[in-house]
Amino acid sequence: MAGHSKFKNIMHRKGRADAARSKLFSKLSREITVAAKAGLPDPAMNPRLRLAVNNAKAESLPKDVIDRAIKKSQMGDAADYSEIRYEGVAAGGVGIVVEVLTDNKNRAAANVRSYFTKMGGNMGATGSVTFNFDRVGQITYPAKVASEDDMMEAAIEAGADDVTSDMDEEGEGHTVYTAFEGLNEVAAALEAKFGPATNTKIAWRPKMQVPVTGDSVATLMKLLDMLDEDDDVQAVYSNEDISDEDLAKLG
Repeated sequence: MAGHSKFKNIMHRKGRADAARSKLFSKLSREITVAAKAGLPDPAMNPRLRLAVNNAKAESLPKDVIDRAIKKSQMGDAADYSEIRYEGVAAGGVGIVVEVLTDNKNRAAANVRSYFTKMGGNMGATGSVTFNFDRVGQITYPAKVASEDDMMEAAIEAGADDVTSDMDEEGEGHTVYTAFEGLNEVAAALEAKFGPATNTKIAWRPKMQVPVTGDSVATLMKLLDMLDEDDDVQAVYSNEDISDEDLAKLG
């Protein structure tokens, strides 16, 4: 298990994102536009675009919005987005990796730095945090699609490296990890057996977890929420380990 107290703190943040659906849709659309602009505007011929479209569909992004995002990439006045990774350490020593897609580097850097500073953390140089993470392919499925044993068996047959399953009623479900070079092949094999995944992406998986307790939990979660809610931020990864009891106190 990759920490995160059975991913319940991730779920806490996801609940916040679900409450701001338009913001989530905006980030999905931006990824589609950037993926289409970086390669061919055809998902069948562009693996990154195919993943972006599939993830958007899994979040119920309307087809017309997906089509507009692809068309936008071909327009001469389409914004040029930069992909940037920021790394920092939160109070208590938790490592955080922030992936940004922005049309204004100065704004993005200033905002991310301010969030860390306000919550007692510090920005670091590139590589100062990611050495504690592995770059992996990550595929998620709801718990209902398979038992733990069936998902593990299918993932191993597909060439995956590891599977974690949280089968609680409000759990994250199945998370399949693979070498990032083999993500597309493993995802295709699992889709043939279980149908489309909830999400498929290249991610940062913690090698170790940092225990967080007491008042530091609320401070950390507020920082993660700030990062998640920023329009320029596409993804946030962290290596905290928080007990269910401390998470429950957040309400």
